[in-house]
Amino acid sequence: MNKFAMMIAALLTAVGSSAMAQDTIVLPGEVRTYVLEQNTPSIQYEGEIVVGQPVPDVVEVHPIPDQPEYGYAVVNEKRVIVNPKTHTVVQVLE
Repeated sequence: MNKFAMMIAALLTAVGSSAMAQDTIVLPGEVRTYVLEQNTPSIQYEGEIVVGQPVPDVVEVHPIPDQPEYGYAVVNEKRVIVNPKTHTVVQVLE
């Protein structure tokens, strides 16, 4: 590979890495723990749940005590952290 191609590859890698870092949200540990411990029934939904997009209106968002900036839902057997004001998906827990 010539030097120009290597420089372009390095630049694209750096740009992609910084873009991914901006999309990563670090949740307080107690939010993740609380959501994983809840025995909440799963809602079945035909579509895909995507970070950055709102959950469908049929999905009930549950509050997280002492964490008003986060809520959660369980959709298609996956636990989803959402912004309770906008219902936007913040993170899907695996």
